[in-house]
Amino acid sequence: MSPPDEAPDVDRLARSMLMLHGDHDHSDEPAPANTRNGSWSKAPAFAGDPERAAAVRAATQADKTRYLTSGLQPVDCRFCHATVNVKRLGPGHTAVQWNSGASQRCAYFAEMRASGTNSARMKSCPKLADSIEHAVAEGCLEAVSTAPPAGDG
Repeated sequence: MSPPDEAPDVDRLARSMLMLHGDHDHSDEPAPANTRNGSWSKAPAFAGDPERAAAVRAATQADKTRYLTSGLQPVDCRFCHATVNVKRLGPGHTAVQWNSGASQRCAYFAEMRASGTNSARMKSCPKLADSIEHAVAEGCLEAVSTAPPAGDG
């Protein structure tokens, strides 16, 4: 064991984890020391198994969609009718996912752009914040999302 103020040897730790749990392909063959042509990939490409490659691509896309959209609900700004995706995570923390159409349509951001301010540097639109609070008050948006976190499964 290394002293608490010393960083662990990452290579040694990785080797010990491989010895303990094995590699991820569940074969009894040890992992090759070097890869072909000097290229390395975290995940296999399954070039010899097109069905498995397609299944991996589909699962990856499903994971991406889940991570990017889990618990988000559309909210329409009552002032300019820009629609964004919103998830209330707790008091004082709201996730807002803007799209290019909404950021172009937002009257507040348009006003900031007209005055020479980069709207991408603005914290938020106060009129949209009011619309989000109104959506919570009307029951259209949960005060704290009960959607399960994206997680790993």
